[in-house]
Amino acid sequence: MKQTVQTFMKTATVPVKMSLLLMGAGHFRYGSISKGLLYLFVELSMIYYLVQRGFNDIRGFFTLGTQRADAWAGIEGDNSVVMMLMGIFAFIVIAVFAFFYVQNIKGAYAMQKRAENNLPQKTLRQDLADLLDQKFYVLVLALPLIGVCVFNVLPIIFMILIAFTNYGGNIVPPELVDWVGVDNFRKLMVLSKFGPTFLKILGWNLLWALLSTTINYFAGLGLALLLNKECVKGKAIWRAFPILAYAIPGFITLLAFKFMFSYGGPINQMIISNGGTPFGFLGIDAKWSARLIGLLVNCWISVPSIMLLATGHLSNRDMSLYEAAKIDGAGRFAQFRKLTVPFMLFATMPVLLGQFIGNFNNFGIFYFLRGGMYMDGYFLASDTDLLINWLYNLSIDNNYYCIGAAISLVIFLITSVISLTVYVKSPSYREEDTFQ
Repeated sequence: MKQTVQTFMKTATVPVKMSLLLMGAGHFRYGSISKGLLYLFVELSMIYYLVQRGFNDIRGFFTLGTQRADAWAGIEGDNSVVMMLMGIFAFIVIAVFAFFYVQNIKGAYAMQKRAENNLPQKTLRQDLADLLDQKFYVLVLALPLIGVCVFNVLPIIFMILIAFTNYGGNIVPPELVDWVGVDNFRKLMVLSKFGPTFLKILGWNLLWALLSTTINYFAGLGLALLLNKECVKGKAIWRAFPILAYAIPGFITLLAFKFMFSYGGPINQMIISNGGTPFGFLGIDAKWSARLIGLLVNCWISVPSIMLLATGHLSNRDMSLYEAAKIDGAGRFAQFRKLTVPFMLFATMPVLLGQFIGNFNNFGIFYFLRGGMYMDGYFLASDTDLLINWLYNLSIDNNYYCIGAAISLVIFLITSVISLTVYVKSPSYREEDTFQ
């Protein structure tokens, strides 16, 4: 990078160097008036934006407001949340301008080189023609890229930044919000109100994600292997039943299971009719029974998709390897462990990681089975809640937005680190050509 800058400063002509201050100057010198005017318009628009509100938005991003609103005195005051959003937007505008600024310099320098080599300069019309031909992908991807920045990147950045403020509880507009650094993360770990609950839920969340992903994956794989057996008759009919369970909306299935295991549900009715006493499968004292039911219900919902995925991959196995293993005396379990599992893990590891992340952030399972239940020893949570459920309880129901944002960031760090570590160490990444 340093060498490139030094070369540019030595070889660039004066008009090209002027492009560092006046965008389009180099284009004017080499005859591309239209492109020069466009770059000049971008620079003037940026200056106008900064003067009109850009500098104020950037300053407001760091201060989050200095004047509190007072309706009685007729003072409108500063809205800290809006100021943060507009500050983020200002930085995005600056980043976009920096892109055009660099393109302006590179374009002017390229025109200088073409002139030195007696090559004809490309006109704006030719550049537009290239944009519709060789660089058509740029035109097609521009709108989705803008949409991703506005509807995905901006909310994610906003959520991350909220985790470093005291926004929430009684501190909401018109109250002024302040930056508090990592104080919210410290509260999650050491504050008596949040710390014990966070550690309990985090431990259960990791166990849940591991167990549910493992059970769902091997149950779906086992079902696919079973339905691939030649001795199984009516395979299309047998495959249809799990797909029906998958096709039904998940919340309907969850509400149906909640009714089945409730005190007045059919399962307790059968227990009573046989002389037993009703059991609170999902009651306030039902810790592990509720967790087990959640695992089984999640398995019921997720196994069909794994079965369909495994069925497609199993059809691509090299059956000669199984014949050779059988000749060498390997049993069915050995063949499954040494041949089927490595092949399937190689082919489906990205999907398996996606299942793990989905299970880690599975909001619906326990929200519909035991939603709204708070227990002793937990702050605004129950013993089956996952981090995503606790985040919802804190932020949506109780206005602890900053703590919820901190939990969101913790969830992102945990899932991303685990997923990247497992994927990088998996055969799918390290032995890419093994099963080609």
